[in-house]
Amino acid sequence: MLKIKTIRSFTKRFRKLSSGKFKYKKSNMRHILTKKTSKYKRQLRSKAIITRSNSKVINRCLPYL
Repeated sequence: MLKIKTIRSFTKRFRKLSSGKFKYKKSNMRHILTKKTSKYKRQLRSKAIITRSNSKVINRCLPYL
């Protein structure tokens, strides 16, 4: 049976939790931060969990994780 290639960009963006779900860092925290409110920036700092529908795609892209 052939080995499945891992998509390297996915390994940099997602981490697998012990429950099998994936977490990722939210976007919009790189630049133009002055016009964004403190509350919004604080919420962006927290990690988010991938939805069930998107996790199927990520599981295919990260076969050995």
